[in-house]
Amino acid sequence: MRPLPLLLALGHMGLLWWLSSQPATGMGLPHPWDKGAHFLAYLLLGFLLRLGLGRFLPAFLLAALYGALDEWHQSFVPGREAFGWDLLADALGAWAGAKYPVVACATTGAPKRR
Repeated sequence: MRPLPLLLALGHMGLLWWLSSQPATGMGLPHPWDKGAHFLAYLLLGFLLRLGLGRFLPAFLLAALYGALDEWHQSFVPGREAFGWDLLADALGAWAGAKYPVVACATTGAPKRR
């Protein structure tokens, strides 16, 4: 385990929680750009967790489950809703981010982390 990526992941999780705690103002991203934002946010989370934990499955599951928890939390915020498509974008981003370090190592020739 590597502590710096895990600390960065915790900070990112806190930022995501704070952002989803904000009441809707009508100024959000339009569809489909909002799904891209979900994908990128959870891609980063999956990536940081993979770097910190060193394994794909725990990193992916933790990021995807956090996405589900955050969507549930958001359903209680005035003016906000939880959408299944957002959760799918979160999970796909988490999967891609948790897989990325392996792809990066394969293309750069760097030793793979297991």
